[in-house]
Amino acid sequence: MSTPALQRIPDGVGLADYEALARERMDPQAWAYFSAFAGKGITARANVAAWDAIALWPRVLRPVADLDLTTVLFGRAWPSPLLVAPMALQQLAHPDGELATALAAAAQGVGLVLSAQSSVPMEKVIQAVRGDAGRGPLWHQLYFQEGRAATLEQVRRVEAAGFEALVLTVDASVRASRAGVVPAGTGAVPSSASLREVLQQAPTWDDIAWLRAHTRLPVLLKGILHPQDAREAARLRVDGVIVSNHGGRTLDSAPATALALPRIAEAVGDALPLLVDGGIVSGTDILKALALGARAVLVGRPVIHGLAVAGAMGVAHVLRLLSDELELSMAQCGLRRPADADLDLLQASSQ
Repeated sequence: MSTPALQRIPDGVGLADYEALARERMDPQAWAYFSAFAGKGITARANVAAWDAIALWPRVLRPVADLDLTTVLFGRAWPSPLLVAPMALQQLAHPDGELATALAAAAQGVGLVLSAQSSVPMEKVIQAVRGDAGRGPLWHQLYFQEGRAATLEQVRRVEAAGFEALVLTVDASVRASRAGVVPAGTGAVPSSASLREVLQQAPTWDDIAWLRAHTRLPVLLKGILHPQDAREAARLRVDGVIVSNHGGRTLDSAPATALALPRIAEAVGDALPLLVDGGIVSGTDILKALALGARAVLVGRPVIHGLAVAGAMGVAHVLRLLSDELELSMAQCGLRRPADADLDLLQASSQ
């Protein structure tokens, strides 16, 4: 198996620099794909603005010498509460694509959710990192296919490859393209396909119950924003929920995830673990998400920017900077563990 070539990271590059550098290096069409948003981009902008609007209340003189990012998910301790979000066709950003991202994530103890539309075969990706003792979780994104038989075939392939959970994306059952309306997770279909025809294939809660009954893997639903949907997920005993608006790429004017997360946390309590993505671009964003009720956080576009700039080294650097910022922010807020973050961190303490 070939190993991605190491590339040099420009001197003095910080997290905020990667986006502009990636745009310089990336093919314009690839840049347009990865930076796309629905409609006028209201939700995409709101995602970032909502995290920025939250204040952290630091605490001083607390013992934090043993600060540790270890996070427990599904009964297993992982090195970090950070995961790479599922992002398709990463070879558009760099020839090494998902393989580089996976190797970098494993080296930093960060989890990976491999896209259902990976440009590198899933078996090759997981083979490269599964044996790394210091890696994070290895999960695989799933879209419902045309018919349950095709979906089950994909599930069995994911199980056989050795992935540890299924991340079912539920907020993009259909999507718009210049060729017409097409099912998410598939290639283009003839432009004659109408919205009504495509919606005949869209999954429902009955399909969620069917999937839970036909896999041994934990199932997480990605794309939950409404508290009532989170309650239904808990009722069906899914294993986790990822609060997400697809990075603002599906429904414009959907709420920012920083606004949806606390409402969902209030609705389901401890019934199931919550994760979140959308507009998270710094270590302080991660800490705010943990305080609002997330058990772990998924990061997307910053990873693509790192990949485009310097392949595996760029991804590793981005993830290292995010982790370092998280640790520093925790220390300045007097926290030793990610699980210690709560709403008291975001408002003046009553003590």
